Amino acid sequence: MRRRSAHAQYSCCFRVPCLAEVAGGGTRCAMAEGSGEVVAVSATGAANGLNNGAGGTSATTNNPLSRKLHKILETRLDNDKEMLEALKALSTFFVENTLRTRRNLRGDIERKSLAINEEFVSIFKEVKEELESISEDVQAMSNCCQDMTSRLQAAKEQTQDLIVKTTKLQSESQKLEIRAQVADAFLSKFQLTSDEMILLRGTREGPITEDFFKALGRVKQIHNDVKVLLRTNQQTAGLEIMEQMALLQETSYERLYRWAQSECRTLTQESCDISAVLTQAMEALQDRPVLYKYTLDEFGTARRSTVVRGFIDALTRGGPGGTPRPIEMHSHDPLRYVGDMLAWLHQATASEKEHLEALLKHVTTQGVEENIQEVVGHITEGVCRPLKVRIEQVIVAEPGAVLLYKISNLLKFYHHTISGIVGNSATTLLTTIEEMHLLSKKIFFNNLSLHASKLMDKVELPPPDLGPSSALNQTLMLLREVLASHDSSVVPLDARQADFVQVCCQFFFFFFFFETEFHSSFKRTEKQPKFCGWRIVLESSLLIIFKIEAHLDTLINEQASYVLTRVGLSNIYNTVQQHKPEQGSLANMPNLDSVTLKAAMVQFDRYLSAPDNLLMPQLNFLLSATVKEQIIKQSTELVCRAYGEVYAAVMNPINEYKDPENILHRSPQQVQTLLA
Repeated sequence: MRRRSAHAQYSCCFRVPCLAEVAGGGTRCAMAEGSGEVVAVSATGAANGLNNGAGGTSATTNNPLSRKLHKILETRLDNDKEMLEALKALSTFFVENTLRTRRNLRGDIERKSLAINEEFVSIFKEVKEELESISEDVQAMSNCCQDMTSRLQAAKEQTQDLIVKTTKLQSESQKLEIRAQVADAFLSKFQLTSDEMILLRGTREGPITEDFFKALGRVKQIHNDVKVLLRTNQQTAGLEIMEQMALLQETSYERLYRWAQSECRTLTQESCDISAVLTQAMEALQDRPVLYKYTLDEFGTARRSTVVRGFIDALTRGGPGGTPRPIEMHSHDPLRYVGDMLAWLHQATASEKEHLEALLKHVTTQGVEENIQEVVGHITEGVCRPLKVRIEQVIVAEPGAVLLYKISNLLKFYHHTISGIVGNSATTLLTTIEEMHLLSKKIFFNNLSLHASKLMDKVELPPPDLGPSSALNQTLMLLREVLASHDSSVVPLDARQADFVQVCCQFFFFFFFFETEFHSSFKRTEKQPKFCGWRIVLESSLLIIFKIEAHLDTLINEQASYVLTRVGLSNIYNTVQQHKPEQGSLANMPNLDSVTLKAAMVQFDRYLSAPDNLLMPQLNFLLSATVKEQIIKQSTELVCRAYGEVYAAVMNPINEYKDPENILHRSPQQVQTLLA
């Protein structure tokens, strides 16, 4: 037993070497039993002794100590991770390398192991106790679940019918919920909300806001959408909804009409402000033509009273603070008096048209312009009576032939101007102005006839030198003043020419009368040659008047030819006009090449930039600005026409011009615009 114990001690000693021995690699210790001494054995010496002993190689191989030594020496601790871990664990409590500690190493390890096991047992005991507690709880829960399962099974058996009924009710509830959603969607599509109903069915005196028009548009939309139901099996519902919406529409339009009517009645200020809501109201009322017409009539009535009051105030009180002065203050000046009244009416007519355009700017029905003209005519109708009375007083007072002629032209001008505002409709204002124009014209010619009657009643003989008599001088002076007022008139040229012929014919009758009477009062005496000289002077004066009309065309053609010659287009235009297709292309003809045309266009561009620089010197001698303007206008039209023919010829591919756009870079429309 002692040998085995010693062998076990040696084995233990060699299996678990101390840290100092491992690190030093030198003398190793072994514990020998018996006397208790420690025998130091050199690792090298022990190996050599084993190798050289009497036993030989086989004895060395069979020696346990030698095998252990070889095993220890051959061990590579740096690669044996388990050994390193064991040594690290051993180093925690094996801190002193003494004989006692080496002898008690195994006991220390066993005690350490025992302590660890006891600690593990203690901890595992707590775990076991906890597991037993959990097991008891799980068992209790299992018993409880089993009990609950039993109860649920019993309850299920008892409430089977109730569950079936509940399932059925849930299915029906889902169906009802779907139906409710469909009903809500149907109501939102084909019914109005309570707020919209309140907006549409408000009190008559209640205000109208933009939300009202949104609700009204919603009613229109529902009325149109409900037609879809009439094509399905829901015709009854569709008819009921359509009838309801139609009734609601009529009620809404009636309320809107009442409100618009009351709003129009308040527009009695001189410059009324058309609100956006009133404009929307007129846009909505266009779906009800009768209500729309009544509302316009109400607006026209309110504005008519305002215009009449403003016209009377302008006549008698003047503007705010007395500026401008009352028109009646100028009644001593017939032309200014009539002109101020007509100017005020022209301004008022334009303002009222602007008000109506602002009121009806969103109306899209046909005939809006006719409605505006009709209402403007109704508004201005109220001033026709006071205007007519005052102009009649001026005309009947016979201020003189010249003033009557000027007043006639003034009336014709404002008739033309106001007709551009109210159109060519037969409004009362235009009719009144036309009547006053005809009256002034009639009295003007009556005045001329009276003048002729006076001449016929008392024929005045010429003076001894056979010069013009005082009656003839008065007639010539009257003709000069009438023609001067004719030239200064702003009436359109076509309208003036018609009066010009009539007036000249009347004066020609005067001069013919003078010639006849004077010729009958003379016999063939020595004074006859002088009388013939006087006659030549008289006829020359008349010819000056009539030759202007005869020579206008000549002057127009001369001015156009003058311009074309100066810009170098005269020969080109003549060649283009006389050219025939069998003569070949224009590009191959002399003086019609690209270089010549470009040079002419340079001169033409200068003319376009300053057309007044190419006027014939003879035009500066014309005293009538109207005749001069007419000549320039018509000659410019001839120049544009000539350029158009040249442009068409150059652009024609038959004439073989290369890149014609660079030769004539302006179109006839552009030239006409520049010369307009």
